[in-house]
Amino acid sequence: MSVQGFPPGRAAVLTGLGAALPDRVVDNHELAGRLDTSDEWIRTRTGIRERRIAAPGESTVDLAVAAGRQALAGTGAGADAVVLATSTADQLCPASAPQVAARLGLGTAAAFDVNAVCSGFIYALATAQGLIAGGIAKRVLVIGADVFTSLLDPEDRTTVPIFGDGAGAVVLRGGDADEPGALGPFDLHSEGELADLLWVEAGGSRHRFSDDPRDHYLRMQGTAVFRHACARMAESSRAVLDQAGWMVGDVDRFVGHQANIRILQVAAKHLGLPADAVVANIDRVGNTSAASIPLALADAAADATIVPGHRVVLTAFGAGLTWGSTLLTWPDVL
Repeated sequence: MSVQGFPPGRAAVLTGLGAALPDRVVDNHELAGRLDTSDEWIRTRTGIRERRIAAPGESTVDLAVAAGRQALAGTGAGADAVVLATSTADQLCPASAPQVAARLGLGTAAAFDVNAVCSGFIYALATAQGLIAGGIAKRVLVIGADVFTSLLDPEDRTTVPIFGDGAGAVVLRGGDADEPGALGPFDLHSEGELADLLWVEAGGSRHRFSDDPRDHYLRMQGTAVFRHACARMAESSRAVLDQAGWMVGDVDRFVGHQANIRILQVAAKHLGLPADAVVANIDRVGNTSAASIPLALADAAADATIVPGHRVVLTAFGAGLTWGSTLLTWPDVL
């Protein structure tokens, strides 16, 4: 599904940015000490040197609140809706977003979760754009937050080195489609027939509990995921470029889901982008699922890898399977 065009004055414009990471840093050498792996093996296959791991008792809501507070502080205003992209909500029921809104002092703001796993932030942006375009909300706080390490088998050398925890957030306001920071068009897709490429067997309504703890951990068919991620992110990125009337050469920065440095590089190559257009912070934070794109944006804005006026493509791929993209001209945002 691709969505193009906004009512006058109803574009979703990025106006605030925030990030939060757990304090604990786990480098590859620490993992190599307990898993059948090495620093070199992890770095050469994923591009990851270290990741942040949530402390015992530190939850998705905790990280989301910290990132959301920073994003709101940069705007000097609040929000009348909160959309939280996560696949690791604090509880199965209720959703975590209302707790985030309450802790941020947003009163009775609308608040709900979106679960599209690693594509969740793009889906949440599209949802927020719909709230603004429909006149339902004037300002929306969009947060991507996951404590994805809670889903990992601690003995699995194929998943433990990849994932980390964190949260990133943006504030969107209503504005004009031609101003810096305006999001869109959007391109969103899914392919549920391939859900078993990335999945957790137990814990839902179909398979509520298993005596085998491995059924409660993430399972991943890495080679197939790699192939689909590269192709789908490139296809989706090209779709939003075509809708926006941008040429590939117009793109200054390519911010893909930080799953694997090789996926980012191959997807950019498929699209026809140079290597220096790729924004990556996966070496320092790992794959943070729904948090990865806003965390990458926050890092890139902080070190001037992305500056006002840059044309930026955002794209993601995740379990479900789900994938999607959008774009914007980067605004002057703190």
